[in-house]
Amino acid sequence: MKKIMVSMLTTTFCVATLASAADMKKSVGAGEGAVDIVAWPGYIERGETDENYDWVTGFEEETGCEVRVKTANTSDEMVALMNEGGFDLVTASGDASLRIIYGDRVQPVNTDLIPSWNTIDDRLKDAPWHTVDGVHYGVPYQWGANVLMYNTEVFGDQPPKSWQVVFEEMTLPDGKSNKGRVQAFDGPIYIADAALYLKKHQPELGIEDPYELTQEQYQVALDLLREQRKIVGRYWHDAFVQIDDFTNEGVVASSAWPFQANILKAQGQPVATVIPDEGATGWADTTMMHVDAPHPNCAYKWMEHSLNTRLQGDLASWFGSVPVVPAACEGNELLGEKGCETNGMENFERISFWRTPVSSCGEGKQCVPYYRWVTDYIAILGGR
Repeated sequence: MKKIMVSMLTTTFCVATLASAADMKKSVGAGEGAVDIVAWPGYIERGETDENYDWVTGFEEETGCEVRVKTANTSDEMVALMNEGGFDLVTASGDASLRIIYGDRVQPVNTDLIPSWNTIDDRLKDAPWHTVDGVHYGVPYQWGANVLMYNTEVFGDQPPKSWQVVFEEMTLPDGKSNKGRVQAFDGPIYIADAALYLKKHQPELGIEDPYELTQEQYQVALDLLREQRKIVGRYWHDAFVQIDDFTNEGVVASSAWPFQANILKAQGQPVATVIPDEGATGWADTTMMHVDAPHPNCAYKWMEHSLNTRLQGDLASWFGSVPVVPAACEGNELLGEKGCETNGMENFERISFWRTPVSSCGEGKQCVPYYRWVTDYIAILGGR
């Protein structure tokens, strides 16, 4: 089913758009008492982890909508949960959003019912990972880069400048090999990280977009990942497991989210992050509404709430991300005066945002679709 859904993207969507856009919600009524959200770890906080970070309690008191969160650690897990149903919203990254749009798992969002829509960064309003044929299928939430996190004691005054440190065996500044001391992301979309690295280091391949790979380009990326398999100590997908690995298991370099780095720094661990010379992949996450959302009014109320400047600034401070509402960068006590700058506000053009790979990738070019990425990455993880 996944293969058909991805390889026949255009045909499938033309029918779904006409049917679902006409049924777009026209008004927001009284809340139903709850809203069920599938979210990335750290994305929806109610002060239980740190009392300073709570953007749920006030919403519940104001609307009467109890916020119930199901944490998901990968985009594939989010897609599976949305296929399963029973949820109202999901904070989907770009490698999941198109799949659930084309799979008819989410419904168009009536932006007229989101009063704060016009406060969103113009670069994100019509982003292709949540907007198809001018129809919006979600509300932007936060964005950021998949940074290179490294141990400052190991690298000393020679911080890494390239992703080479996690792709190829080498001796690190502490005189020891990186073998067994680096990690890679446990998700098929990580193939794009390999492609981004190759784009700079093997320009003869002609890679322009790490999510649009011809069979030849794709094969070279797989070969690089098979070599990387020999030095990777663990493939990570759980942010908290990676935090423990950097603290207790001798891991010294890996792709990571700023979220892990922030927690490690708060614990006094010697870590720092960088966007290497090749640039980075990244995520621009969107709050999307299930086609059969059981609590649609509470869902719309949450989507509007998600854009208030206090939430956007507090979340950016907590996660290490960048607000989709630029005004949130100013006057937020937790984020600070230069918080958005620190979190990479100026790096937007250096980020290749996650996007679902499809077979037809423009101008008649045929690319390797996502279902192949899934199958082949699983094989690599298994040592094949």
